[in-house]
Amino acid sequence: MHLRYSALRPLHRARYFMLLLLLPLLLPAHAGILHRRHRPQVVGYFGQWGLYDDPPYYLRDLARNGGARLLDQMNYAQASVKGGRCSIADPKADLETNYAGENSVNGVADDPASPFRGYFHQLRELKERYPKLRILISLEGAAASFREGARPENRQAFVESCVSMFLRGRFAPGISEPGVFDGIDVDWEYPQQEDAANFRALLVEFRRQMDAVRHGMRLAIAVGDQPEMQPGTDFRDIARLVDQIGVMNYDYAGPWNSTTGFLAPLFPQANSHNGSIVESMAAYEKAGVPRRKMLMGLPFYGYQWSGVSPVNNGLFQRGKGVAEDKPYRFIRRLKARYAAFRDPETLAPWLFDGANFWTFEDPVSIRYKAAWAARQHWGGIMIWELGQDTAEATLLSVAWHSLQHPEEFLTGEEGAFAPPGELESEPVLSR
Repeated sequence: MHLRYSALRPLHRARYFMLLLLLPLLLPAHAGILHRRHRPQVVGYFGQWGLYDDPPYYLRDLARNGGARLLDQMNYAQASVKGGRCSIADPKADLETNYAGENSVNGVADDPASPFRGYFHQLRELKERYPKLRILISLEGAAASFREGARPENRQAFVESCVSMFLRGRFAPGISEPGVFDGIDVDWEYPQQEDAANFRALLVEFRRQMDAVRHGMRLAIAVGDQPEMQPGTDFRDIARLVDQIGVMNYDYAGPWNSTTGFLAPLFPQANSHNGSIVESMAAYEKAGVPRRKMLMGLPFYGYQWSGVSPVNNGLFQRGKGVAEDKPYRFIRRLKARYAAFRDPETLAPWLFDGANFWTFEDPVSIRYKAAWAARQHWGGIMIWELGQDTAEATLLSVAWHSLQHPEEFLTGEEGAFAPPGELESEPVLSR
């Protein structure tokens, strides 16, 4: 999974006044006219660890609640990168679990004699039901493993191990199932200055070998919220090699901080120097990444601090971070015993009971962010992760609808929004 508790976060964040300098990069020349040069994509990560949730999270759930129909792309997390090679990260989840009819995408129980079972078999069933859905395998592992695989003497074999296993479908002895995956998402957290040349060469090799399998396969990378988290990387050059650059626009504040704050603020905060989404995206654009290739990260989880001062209803106050994220479906249930607050500028919500503070995203803030992404002509949104939504796919539904209809939420050249009091409900949108 994404390395959320990263000690490599930038030490310096742009101050609030820098936004004034960045605004020309943020607003299209004709911001009042929604001239969509492309349709923004909805990309969502699906975690194999959902099998161990209580209750388990199945791909069948995305078919039942209509969420699969709203996705353009699913990034399956994860493949393992160890010793400079790709491998199956969790054989039980990926290949070995038998599905009963009620939990299978197509409603038919697995044949226990078949060697091809688990989530990978369910992914194939999902693609048969939703043929326009693209599925990428997300490569995740320690930075040292990526560094080893990217070295010149290892690079070709490393890429070949990934392409053979996941794109050619040689998942295990006796299993050959090509066509399950449509591309690769490289999540190296994070290449450093000495890795920059090898990082580029690795992507060149991925593109070469992927094109040899089938033209049109999608190559994506996940990056930190600031370009300097990958020092030495020439993003203008990298953007020519990949189809998508997913910016992890979350964890601007979290339990590693001694002060409460917003998990993923859209705009800079006067009382915080943690950064913001608009600053991050502007920095990548300045570094040479086209807007159409940038995906804005959306978290479907939140964080808690305890022992927080009641000043300012707990916001930007000292507290003790709780080192575990919780899914939105859990945090939503807390609202009955917490006071709810919302930032009037970014619409970011928080909960506070006098001592415990929660930062998260909800339908209101997600709707605003998705509309903003569409207005900025960014490539779309990247969700971490689908299993943290409600059983009704509340956040996914709101994000999809707002991407398609930003004019319902943003009005005028300055992107004004409706008063928060009119937006508190969690609508179940028609599909």
